[in-house]
Amino acid sequence: MKFVNVGFNNMINAERVVAVIASESAPAKRLVQDARDSGRAIDCTCGRKTRCIVIMDSDHVILSAIQNETISQRLAGGAGDTEEENEQ
Repeated sequence: MKFVNVGFNNMINAERVVAVIASESAPAKRLVQDARDSGRAIDCTCGRKTRCIVIMDSDHVILSAIQNETISQRLAGGAGDTEEENEQ
């Protein structure tokens, strides 16, 4: 089992990730709102701006303050450490 840091020492199981998407689009915002309404949203932003949305195979939606490119690199096996992570 491989875990990936999505910010602020919050980890997700990499084997259960379905998609990693940006949070700016209207469909992404609707997806997050629907997940919040049904109790499937997990907010890992610690009060910061949501920059990335991770969709899991269990229909949970993970909100992260880390860029989607960084999380994609971490899922692919690269280090993916950026200045954002060092600021936390």
